Amino acid sequence: MEEAPIEYEKKKFIHSLVFPLFFLLVIWMIKLVEVTLDLDFTTWGIYPLKLKGLKGIILSPLVHANFKHLMDNSVPLLVLGVAVFYFYRPVAYRVFFLTYIMVGIWVWFGGRAAYHIGASGLVYGFASFLFISGVILREIRLLAISLLVVFLYGSLVWGIFPIKKGISWESHMLGAIAGLILSFYYRKQGPQRIEYDWEEEEDDNSKDD
Repeated sequence: MEEAPIEYEKKKFIHSLVFPLFFLLVIWMIKLVEVTLDLDFTTWGIYPLKLKGLKGIILSPLVHANFKHLMDNSVPLLVLGVAVFYFYRPVAYRVFFLTYIMVGIWVWFGGRAAYHIGASGLVYGFASFLFISGVILREIRLLAISLLVVFLYGSLVWGIFPIKKGISWESHMLGAIAGLILSFYYRKQGPQRIEYDWEEEEDDNSKDD
């Protein structure tokens, strides 16, 4: 007996929550440990072109300057992460970790001489990936999710420019580029475009003409 569509979508959505929530739990636990023990994990970040900064390729997305920085990243990271795992389940882990590593390596090679921390590179990577994928596939759901996040967090657009001091705009810009590249690479892995009734009516009318 086949599973009901609603039950299937519900189960799919729940599965899509698991890894993004786990990742959020990890970064929140790290911040709580840092604050509770009065530590400073800034040196876990990426320091470009220095051996001491190589560990940041793996560790930097786990560290945030303060709770506001962490909160600013947490909500869009959850929304976009769930969307990636929901719509791109077969390749979601690849998209996540490729974005993670690509941004880290690129920032290490091309960032300013400072410690770069935070998961915002992932936020920009996922937003770019979903938005460009939506354009390529003409998939309105992907476009809607990305535009909603951009609307709610308008600073995403300006974050790729060196406007605000103390912000790793390099991570933002390179995250967006990583998402762009991966959206083209996985363009055949995305969800099938849904045909809506009004589109069928338009096609029928054009045939009658």
